[in-house]
Amino acid sequence: IAILAICARRSVLKTRDNPSKFATGVELAIESLIKFVNSTMGKEAGKHYINYIGTLFIFVLFSNISGLFMLRPPTADYGTTLCIALVSFVMIQYASIRYQKWGAFKSLFDPIFLFFPINVISEFATPVSLSLRLFGNILAGTVMMALVYGLLSKIAIIWPAALHVYFDLFSGAIQTYVFCMLTMTYIGQNYEQE
Repeated sequence: IAILAICARRSVLKTRDNPSKFATGVELAIESLIKFVNSTMGKEAGKHYINYIGTLFIFVLFSNISGLFMLRPPTADYGTTLCIALVSFVMIQYASIRYQKWGAFKSLFDPIFLFFPINVISEFATPVSLSLRLFGNILAGTVMMALVYGLLSKIAIIWPAALHVYFDLFSGAIQTYVFCMLTMTYIGQNYEQE
């Protein structure tokens, strides 16, 4: 990812007047990211979180599709997905405190004081659900591919490529989209309640 970022930066800076195809692709990807974030979070909130969502999207996508390169996806380990979800949880709580001030803590006691334990549990369920959803789906694809190669190793020569396209590329891209969309939705909800 770092090498790709360095190459992208060099290409964009070198070819400002006459952009190369790679530089054009990078600019198109960045514009698409900006539209994606702004359409979900709104223009005002989106401008503060584009860098985080972009970084999250690239990291999770590259982690999910690493099975295409005969690597075990890092997101097939719960430690990785939990850490990513905890960082997103901190960003969600930061947005809540930043935009709602004391209302972030007051909302834990809504509608009545007796719901405080339930509201706290629901707040801490966010990183658990985010991490388990990503982990479970990616691990399931990894296990399915391991079973195909382990049980059918003698006859599984060419046709598993179609399974890699589904389990690694398609499913990995969908899970990346879902993870980023949920993170943006949670952050955007706190911004709208300002």
